Amino acid sequence: MNNKTVSSKEESRKTAIDWVTNLVAGAMAGALAKSVIAPLDRTKITFQVTKKEFSARQALRFLNHSYRTEGLLSLWRGNSATMARIIPYAAIQFTAHEQWKHILKTDRPDASTGMRFVSGSLAGVTAQSLTYPLDLARARMAVTPRHIYGSLYQVFVHLGHDRQARAFYKGFTATILGVIPYAGVSFCTYETLKQTHKDYTQKPCPNPLERLLFGALAGLLGQTSSYPLDIVRRRMQTSGLNGVEYNSIRGTILHVYREEGIFRGLYKGVTMNWIKGPIAVGISFATFDIMQSALSQLPLLRPGL
Repeated sequence: MNNKTVSSKEESRKTAIDWVTNLVAGAMAGALAKSVIAPLDRTKITFQVTKKEFSARQALRFLNHSYRTEGLLSLWRGNSATMARIIPYAAIQFTAHEQWKHILKTDRPDASTGMRFVSGSLAGVTAQSLTYPLDLARARMAVTPRHIYGSLYQVFVHLGHDRQARAFYKGFTATILGVIPYAGVSFCTYETLKQTHKDYTQKPCPNPLERLLFGALAGLLGQTSSYPLDIVRRRMQTSGLNGVEYNSIRGTILHVYREEGIFRGLYKGVTMNWIKGPIAVGISFATFDIMQSALSQLPLLRPGL
């Protein structure tokens, strides 16, 4: 066997190991981040899809009411659907981002901010396109009593009665339009902060706390930039459950604006996002980086051992 063949096999093995490492690290990052902020996520979605006025006091009342009437685990209602979605979503998103970084050459120190934004956006679009029905199911479970949707299976059976694929992709366009700035800004900010830190400190990697802080800032900027479209997608995903049908992006925006205004409607719950968003994204990015590094050092995954 010549050296060229050996080199080709070694490269293929390394590529496969990188894919597995990124998929596992991404899945763990998404699962941990979403589990931590699940009660806040459920609260945010509940206010997003109704006309209830949002405030910190009202959010706390909702959490307290859910706890008293349905028990502690009710605060994590819909989290099983979230896990079913976020594990493949985060695994695909982080892995896709690593691939887009390589393709677009944004893994270089001199990469432009614009191209970092593009690679992040493409990663988000890739993951969202492949896992969207799970996101829709999770949203419907979060805002309905247990007797309506007791499981992910029941959501899909109910949606399947329409016998049309579009029932599983309601709100998809609004979601994609929202994920472009969200993922683009988040990944771009995080990668830029890491590179700036490296240039300034001459250290190869930021420490875990710095990763959390960089991720938190990335999440804050990313979620704020795309928040109105998050409102629109949630309304469309849960259309009909609260007595109002939302059938188009334009129609949903106009309805929310006319009925509730800009800040009380299209930005309802954004302050909740300023709390949970930085926490979730910070944990997610930091966990991915740490797990990716740890997994790559395992003897089983190290080429040549």
